[in-house]
Amino acid sequence: MQVLTTIDAVRTARARFDQIGLVPTMGYLHEGHLSLVRRAREECGAVAVSIFVNPTQFSPREDFSRYPRDLERDLRLLEAEGVDLVFTPAPGEIYPEGFGTYVVLPAADEVLEGAARPSHFRGVATVVCKLLNIVQPTRAYFGQKDAQQTVVVRQMVRDLNIPTTIVVAPTVREPDGLAMSSRNTYLTSEQRAVAPVIYRALRAAAQSYQAGERDATCLRQQIADLLASEPLVKPEYISLADPMTLLELDTIGARGALISLAARLGSVRLIDNLLLD
Repeated sequence: MQVLTTIDAVRTARARFDQIGLVPTMGYLHEGHLSLVRRAREECGAVAVSIFVNPTQFSPREDFSRYPRDLERDLRLLEAEGVDLVFTPAPGEIYPEGFGTYVVLPAADEVLEGAARPSHFRGVATVVCKLLNIVQPTRAYFGQKDAQQTVVVRQMVRDLNIPTTIVVAPTVREPDGLAMSSRNTYLTSEQRAVAPVIYRALRAAAQSYQAGERDATCLRQQIADLLASEPLVKPEYISLADPMTLLELDTIGARGALISLAARLGSVRLIDNLLLD
């Protein structure tokens, strides 16, 4: 396994492979990341993983400085999975002095995570675009947990004619349903015990949909009522939106819906979602 820190080194190493799958990460890896690595291996043969805590997707009030990091542990996990290339750049390698070009999708900043985290998706789209240009992967792999991110990345790839197939894999969950996330490590034992109510609330709405409910307001209220049963969980938004445009729905139609929410448990902010077919 080659661990590379410069763009030039990645491009030189990439030339050895006909096809390669890329798994972009911010490190502190868990089973969700590793499941993407395995799928990339199955579908592409060779696998590259980036580990980069991207400063441009954090606002000044967010947790960039304390975001969990453990590069040695991450590298051990990736070596055990047979990863070929790991790109671990310093911020100055990705954003050199004088850097001033960003990828902006204005609509992404108007809803859901974009509205809650101004400029977040500008940072996401820019760093993903740079990683795709650097590695030039055949396919790039993302998890469904970050649903709006997958919509943004797919639109960017389509709009900019980037020749990479974007693969979105199902959310990987803990046995009690909590979506795996590096930020779960911030939870206290009490918060961790109640956090699975987020998934239970999403599942309850999905079951109502399967039973025939199509009124989005009713489903949002059902989720809100279940979350209210755990006082430690404070929802920021509860959304039933078109899965392609992310615009809020009054009635769920033929394209189904994306149910998503963000909630705080103390200072910890968690997101989750389910797709209604």
